[in-house]
Amino acid sequence: MNIEQARTNMVEQQIRTWEVLDQEVLDLLYLVPREEFVAAEHRAMAFADLELPIEGGTTAGSGQRMWTPKMEARVLQELSPKKQDNVLEVGTGSGYLTALLAHRGGHVHSVEINPQLAELGRRNLGRHGVDNVTLHIGDAARGWPRQAPYDVIVLTGSTPVLPGAFLEHLAPGGRLFAVVGEAPAMVARLTTCSAPGACRDAGLFETVIAPLQNAEHLPRFRF
Repeated sequence: MNIEQARTNMVEQQIRTWEVLDQEVLDLLYLVPREEFVAAEHRAMAFADLELPIEGGTTAGSGQRMWTPKMEARVLQELSPKKQDNVLEVGTGSGYLTALLAHRGGHVHSVEINPQLAELGRRNLGRHGVDNVTLHIGDAARGWPRQAPYDVIVLTGSTPVLPGAFLEHLAPGGRLFAVVGEAPAMVARLTTCSAPGACRDAGLFETVIAPLQNAEHLPRFRF
């Protein structure tokens, strides 16, 4: 397998065609080796348009999966992290998206509820010398106020309802990405806030991804 040719094919055939045209994002996909964040048994599919199981995710009972490469790149483009930005990532997983955010942002606070996956992310990030990330073990499905306000927030699992706490965590000018809804109807949304209480929401695309553990749900109607 020609790794570099496979990487180029991924960028040109999957990612550019999905409206990802920011050259800094495209360059970053060559700089951060995705195949080194993928479980060894799935490395040959590291550049495929697939969600791949995360090493340790199944054995730990989480069943977590990496996003497709085009979704990782599209979300990075939409959030457009800057070097001065304070970033919150809910769900570290393999650490690959964490690494992309760290290369673009100022400091990333990544929260993982599964200790085994947190350790996997720590190893992967450490191996690649990513030092502007603080990893936390905890449940951030309904908010993480400890290092707020944040300029960028990304939820790597879906949530049936977007908790209001996340909007309260955003700094003026902040951007938040979340996949909201329940299967089979989920929408990837980008929320931007110009000031406290002044936020606007844009639907980006439809998708279905696994929910965050302990995600917030709408109250169920009871007779």
